[in-house]
Amino acid sequence: MTRLRMAVIGVGHLGQHHARILAGLPDVELVGVADANPEQARAIAAKLGTTPYDDIAPLVGRVDAVSVVTPTVHHHAVASTFLKAGVPVLVEKPVCRTVAEADDLIALAAKANVPFQVGHIERFNPAFEELSRRPIRPKFIEAERHGPFTGRSVDIGAVLDLMIHDLDLLLSLVGSPVRNVSAVGAAVFGGHEDMVNARLEFENGCVAHVTASRITRHPKRRLRVWAPEGYAGIDFVTRKLTLVQQSEEVREHGLDVTHLDAAAKARLKDEVFGRYLQVLNLDGDRKGDQLTSELKHFINCVRTGNCPRVNGEDGRNALELAERVLTALRNHQWNGSQTGPLGPNGLPAPAGFLFTPMKLAPNKAA
Repeated sequence: MTRLRMAVIGVGHLGQHHARILAGLPDVELVGVADANPEQARAIAAKLGTTPYDDIAPLVGRVDAVSVVTPTVHHHAVASTFLKAGVPVLVEKPVCRTVAEADDLIALAAKANVPFQVGHIERFNPAFEELSRRPIRPKFIEAERHGPFTGRSVDIGAVLDLMIHDLDLLLSLVGSPVRNVSAVGAAVFGGHEDMVNARLEFENGCVAHVTASRITRHPKRRLRVWAPEGYAGIDFVTRKLTLVQQSEEVREHGLDVTHLDAAAKARLKDEVFGRYLQVLNLDGDRKGDQLTSELKHFINCVRTGNCPRVNGEDGRNALELAERVLTALRNHQWNGSQTGPLGPNGLPAPAGFLFTPMKLAPNKAA
């Protein structure tokens, strides 16, 4: 098989992992890495035995496909350059800064008839893949994506940095347009929002509560789904899926505890999980990682011409929903009045300390 000539554009924290994985695939030739920081490009290129670039123009005629892992602000300019040349593109999430930019990339990919994939990596989490194969129709969902402050992606807030993962998953699972969006959040470090809670109401009756925070001490990434078919819980960190469903006996005859005596109720406590509610715990495949799966999927789409699992329209729809969340967030009335403080930067002044402040040593770096 002819090796696919590929390049990675942007080899910072995440992009260097794209490059590392591609360089290790036997059916790929990593012909170059490009970065606005020439020293970073040279360092990664030397480590992987490829060629560094500080400009993407020389790569246009040398590659069969590219992975774009630049800051979001550059996604449209970089991706459009390659799509106009008929080169398939994988671009990291969020797809672009605006829906209009995303629409333009979708149109360019369609005109060139080449695959255009968006890097919503959680679609390749084994636990979510397993859930997607089950006949579940969500009616209430809770999604939580919390993590510590890393100092990265400060050009965007928690909605586009974190929550957009779950917005994409919800759109994929629910399969219905979103009717109403409300949101509240705060910018703790100034600038963009750092913590957000959103409520989504879908046209098919499903309701979702989604939270994202990048100032949490311990990582938490989980999804919980309630449906007529049962309950599903995903831990994205451990890649575990828990499924709970009614037994055939309960589905056929129901379960009415209102007329049970004390002894029967006591027995029921011990029999709920097993006889009446059945539980299945599944561990995700730990042999590989999601980024490798995502990149291999893209390569297969380039070779076959198949539509990617997460195509440009999916990335666009997640971005559009994220923009609706951001609009609701900015319009949130902290005091219930339009004339009062609004949005993530308008948090009212504290009424006092929750506990006696600790005495800290002077900050010498300040």
